[in-house]
Amino acid sequence: MAQDTQYDVIIIGTGAGGGTLAYHLAPSGKRILLLERGDYLPRELQNWDADEVFVKNRYVSPDTWYDAENRPFQPQVHYVIGGATKMYGAALYRLRKEDFGELRHYDGVSPAWPISYDDMEPYYSYAEELYQVHGHRGEDPTDPPASAPYPFPAVSNEPRIQQLYDSLRAAGYHAFHAPCGIMLNEQHRAASTCIRCQTCDGYPCLVHAKSDAEVIAVRPALEFPNVTLLTNAQAVKLNTSASGRDVTEVVVEHDGAREVYRGNIVVVSCGAANSAKLLLMSANDRHPHGLANGSDQVGRNYMFHNSRAVLAVSTEANDTIFQKTLGLNDFYLKGVDGFEYPMGNIQMTGKSVPGQYRGEKPRLTKLAPTWSLTDVSHHAVDFWLSTEDLPRPDNRVTVDAQGAIKLSYTPNNQEPSEQLYKKLKSMLPQLGMSPHHLISRDLYMETSIPVAGVAHQSGTCRFGADPKTSVLDINCRAHEVDNLYVVDTSFFPSIGAVNPALTAIANAVRVGDHILQRLGAPTTGLTVSGSQAR
Repeated sequence: MAQDTQYDVIIIGTGAGGGTLAYHLAPSGKRILLLERGDYLPRELQNWDADEVFVKNRYVSPDTWYDAENRPFQPQVHYVIGGATKMYGAALYRLRKEDFGELRHYDGVSPAWPISYDDMEPYYSYAEELYQVHGHRGEDPTDPPASAPYPFPAVSNEPRIQQLYDSLRAAGYHAFHAPCGIMLNEQHRAASTCIRCQTCDGYPCLVHAKSDAEVIAVRPALEFPNVTLLTNAQAVKLNTSASGRDVTEVVVEHDGAREVYRGNIVVVSCGAANSAKLLLMSANDRHPHGLANGSDQVGRNYMFHNSRAVLAVSTEANDTIFQKTLGLNDFYLKGVDGFEYPMGNIQMTGKSVPGQYRGEKPRLTKLAPTWSLTDVSHHAVDFWLSTEDLPRPDNRVTVDAQGAIKLSYTPNNQEPSEQLYKKLKSMLPQLGMSPHHLISRDLYMETSIPVAGVAHQSGTCRFGADPKTSVLDINCRAHEVDNLYVVDTSFFPSIGAVNPALTAIANAVRVGDHILQRLGAPTTGLTVSGSQAR
């Protein structure tokens, strides 16, 4: 065991939630321990190799999870400092204001959050500044009100994407410049950290120019002498006091040995599935069904979006390098052509390259049998369609006695996803592309079931005002355990239809202010009214 094991705050996980929280708490002078089950992701040429990243799964954890039928699969999780943000596309969207209220969907109701958009808004602006988000307000009519402009100008569209942008606007749609967290200086490229390469979305950034949690939060936090990082350290159990009201010990497997650490406040931020696992594996006499699980909600209401990546192939070449610069939310809150329900978000995804098509060759060659995969890539325009899936109690994470994760998930609200796909397909002739050349693109080349794609996982420890129906209170503190918090996307009561990372980041700062106040340390000074003050 380490010589000194007592800390003011222990944070388990270094991703968008945990990493950001560590950064936010670091200047307080309080003793902070940051636990990461993995290590730094290697900086190597393979970071930019599509075959290594997408086909060989070089950076994917070797974990085995099980689906509802007990079939094993390899989840697309990455246990590294920075967590999922190391591989994300840095699309940093705010949830729409309407996402915080109750929304009726084709397949049911998306529940209201216990806080309002206005409560979260100051933290969104703070998070955009921290994560260096580029964007342009006013183009997207669904954009919620903001107290500040984007801190950096929108990333410019390259010619083919600008042509798409112009065509969409000319057809009456509200294409917009997508909010993007990269360290790009287009006005002074010689001083830019980002080189605007093709290997951003889905890849780790070799030059550390992506606004991920390692670069933006963890590394700066470690400059403070009161912050300690322990790598290759997996939290396996949380022990409590005899009353069950406080976590007293964090049991850690560190480099093959068991160690115990103690913190006045313990924060779980392992990702929605693994945070639920840790709480469930921490059952004791006072919490027989899992820590903080008197409501039987831990692990339930798992969500991860109804998403599909598609590529449109046209006779016109697409020479775009950095493609993820355009979005469309015209169908986010309402459908079209007689379909009255919300459909979701359309955005560009990273430019496809031939190495990503391995395993897709039969479909692609059927599409265009006279073309090579290089030809397909050169003429492809890649879209990402995201539709909200709804929280369902039976969509859940459970664990067996050995700690193996079982992820039971039955898809729901799929018709809006199909309607969004059909709408995009119908728009292609207006955009200079054939509707017959729109096909699915599988980003997860070696996985065979949808639940393996867990990049947007959320919802397993939802927050709420009622302890009977939620795990956490509005400050993301466990109803039943006074010093236990959860700050990853587990807290989401609904997921919306845009990427969840910015909301996780903003919420980590919001919860961080609450923790700082509890510790008697200065906060950001962001003041809000309404439900946040309760």
